[in-house]
Amino acid sequence: MTIIGTFTKQDNAYQGTLATLTLKAKVAIKPVESKNSEKAPDYRVFVGTVEIGAAWAVTAKSGNEYLSIRLDDPSFAAPIACSLLTRDNDYALIWKR
Repeated sequence: MTIIGTFTKQDNAYQGTLATLTLKAKVAIKPVESKNSEKAPDYRVFVGTVEIGAAWAVTAKSGNEYLSIRLDDPSFAAPIACSLLTRDNDYALIWKR
């Protein structure tokens, strides 16, 4: 598992940076105002005004909460799965193969 981003929480949104071999960007993870189904994402992931992914709030069996994120970009060979996990004073975006 590789850390590909670091974030801070501001109100109910997250701000940070994403860095892969092909993409380096400032990213915002913003809550969805009104979900139209149970399976709809809880958050949308943006670089500027361009949406590059979606996130779902998850509670692990341990009781810890995190965001399960799916990112996609034309520079990626395929969408990637990530988790936004709490660290000491911030959040780490972990890439999962």
